[in-house]
Amino acid sequence: MFYKLIDEINKLKELKFDEISKKLEDIIFNTDNFLDIIYNIGIIPESIGHDTTEEKAFSKLSDIVLARAFREIGLDSDVLKTRGNSADVYAESKIHKYSLVADAKSFRMSRTAKNQKDFKIDALSKWKKNEDYAILCSPYFQYPRKKSQIYKQSLEKNVCLLSWEHLIFLIENKIKEDKYLNLKNIWNFGNLYSEKISLKDSENNFFDNFNKKFCITINIDNAKLNNTLINQINIITNRSIEEKSYLENEINTIKNYTKEQAISKLIKSQKLEDRIKHIDDFIKKVQL
Repeated sequence: MFYKLIDEINKLKELKFDEISKKLEDIIFNTDNFLDIIYNIGIIPESIGHDTTEEKAFSKLSDIVLARAFREIGLDSDVLKTRGNSADVYAESKIHKYSLVADAKSFRMSRTAKNQKDFKIDALSKWKKNEDYAILCSPYFQYPRKKSQIYKQSLEKNVCLLSWEHLIFLIENKIKEDKYLNLKNIWNFGNLYSEKISLKDSENNFFDNFNKKFCITINIDNAKLNNTLINQINIITNRSIEEKSYLENEINTIKNYTKEQAISKLIKSQKLEDRIKHIDDFIKKVQL
C-alpha cells in the first residue's frame, strides 16, 4: 500500500496542491491497510526528488497519516488547512477534554547529521497557543542517540517527543483512549519528567524513561514495546536495501548517458532555467 501511495503522488504532481492533499486524505482516511503505510512513513523514498512537488506531497502525506493515527487511538483529529507559522495536525479528546497540536517528521536515510532546527520544538511550542499539549512525531531511530539540545528543549517547552513506532505499538495492540484510559500523561511527559532530573542531565536522551511511562500509562509490559522496535529495525533494514538499490540504479543510468544527456540533466538538476524564469517574473513585477 505504501508504494502504491508513492506511485499516486507521482501521478498527482501536476494537480494543484490543495487537490493533491484532498486526494491523499481520501485514500488515507479510508484505507484498510493503514499499518503498512505507518510502518514506512518515517522514511522519505530516495526516488522522491529534493525540493519537488512530490516531496511537498509526501510531507503532507505524513501529516495525514499522523491525523489518521490519532483517530485510531480514539482522538478526534484533522489536518489543519492553515499555511505557515502553525502546526499541521490538531487532535482533541472528547472524553477527557484536552486538545493538542502535532507535527509529523520523516527523513531520508541518506540525510546527513540533523540539528535541533530540524525538529522544530520551539516552533511547536509557539504553535500550541491555547491548546493543552504539543507533540512532535518523528522516526524513533532518527532521534539523537545520546545528548542533544532537543531533549532539554522538549522538557522546558513541554513538547512531547513521540515516534511513529509508539503509534504503531498503540494501533497494533488496539489501544484506544476511553473513560478509563487517559493518554494525557504521555503527552505531558515533559512536565512530569523535568521535575525529577537536574539541569545538567536535561540534555540526555530520555527515551528509556519515556518508554517506561508510556507502557505504565497503557498497562502493557515494556518488553512488548521492545519487540515492536525490533520489528521496525527489520523493516528499516529492508527499506535500506531498496533505497540503496534505487541509488545504485541511478548511478548506472547516469554512467550510460550521452554527453548531451548528461549536460541536459545537470542543467535541470541545478534548476538553472527555472531560476532564470523566476528572475524574469520578478522583473515583470518591479514597478515604481
